[in-house]
Amino acid sequence: MDSIFWLIATAAFGAVEAATTALVSVWFAVGAAAALLVSLFTNSLAVQFVVFAVVSAVALAVMVPALARRRGEHKPPVTNGSPLTIGKRGTVLRAIQPGELGRVHVDGLDWQAKSETPLAAGEKCEVKDVDGAVLIVVPVPAETPAPTQPGTT
Repeated sequence: MDSIFWLIATAAFGAVEAATTALVSVWFAVGAAAALLVSLFTNSLAVQFVVFAVVSAVALAVMVPALARRRGEHKPPVTNGSPLTIGKRGTVLRAIQPGELGRVHVDGLDWQAKSETPLAAGEKCEVKDVDGAVLIVVPVPAETPAPTQPGTT
């Protein structure tokens, strides 16, 4: 009878963990599985509950610091790609007025953009910063052609 209880408890904690994927009950599923194993050798509910509590606590104490270290090792991925565009140049697609959003084409993608100076459509711009998924751009001065040497065409 005790074995059935621990089997159901293991399955229930496992199901809750599978539904949440937030590591909220996996510790109890491990403890219930250990108590299920112990219930095959003893009928003492007190011993089974102690095994459940101790194994659950040990699993929690061992895994939480390891998971916290692992989480700290990985930086969250860039989800919108905009920080990768800082320093890149592009073309204004829709004119930008100060305080209003326009559109620019940078690095093969179209982005919303804003600027402190007016930019006309077709003008070249450079990304100086980002605000979420909005690029902060500045005008790029038109390149002047190199002076020609006298006597060359």
